[in-house]
Amino acid sequence: MAFSTEELERYARHIVLRDIGGPGQQRLKNARVLVIGAGGLGAPLLQYLAAAGIGTLAIVDDDVVSLSNLQRQVIHGAADVGRPKVESAREAIARLNFNVTVETFQMRLNESNARELIKGFDVIADGSDNFETRYCVSDACFHEAKPLVTAAVGAFDGSLTTLKPYETRVDGAPNPTYRCLFPVPPPAGSIAACAEAGVLGALTGTLGAMMALETLRAVVGFGEGLVGRLLLVDALDMRFETLNYEWDPTNPLNGISERR
Repeated sequence: MAFSTEELERYARHIVLRDIGGPGQQRLKNARVLVIGAGGLGAPLLQYLAAAGIGTLAIVDDDVVSLSNLQRQVIHGAADVGRPKVESAREAIARLNFNVTVETFQMRLNESNARELIKGFDVIADGSDNFETRYCVSDACFHEAKPLVTAAVGAFDGSLTTLKPYETRVDGAPNPTYRCLFPVPPPAGSIAACAEAGVLGALTGTLGAMMALETLRAVVGFGEGLVGRLLLVDALDMRFETLNYEWDPTNPLNGISERR
């Protein structure tokens, strides 16, 4: 599908990039990306993906906009309070880039619907705020062989990684799963919710933008990326650290007992 004159101008700074160019921008235009959560992480993520020219953006969120969201969820405005987040986000994306097709799902992902929804997309980006959804999404992406970009934030810290456990490394070992990194969820109540502990608004913007970068990388294929690496961000001391992690042969998805 050829670019219009308007698209050529809009995406000119991508098209002149050596590792993206016209072919890479075409891949972005053809891509279908599912974003889980239109909150603190999802808001900047959606904005940057829409600006980059992702052809189809789908948004899953069952929540409505509240006044306390506006400190960090920058895709929504004061006039959107009380509205479903998926509808507010859809309108914001349309204002930003009318070339992007937006699909909305006002629902909560769970084990009964995750795989059916996820299988229709090229890349999944999870900005959800709870461990139940993260494990559900990561398991579904494993079974459907979909790349997953997943991030989380605390009060002043965040983490980000990309998962492609359906692929193998150059040495033949499988790439790690989410359960290789975090085998089991933390005990209920052991980690304070955002409403109790608070969260630095600009931190969600930083991690959301980095999620967008990893998502664009997954579509186009440039650079090394964060497969097998966990990026840790400490906003108090402004430190960034990357930890390597590997496939755990005891994990329940593609461990040795599952591969026999």
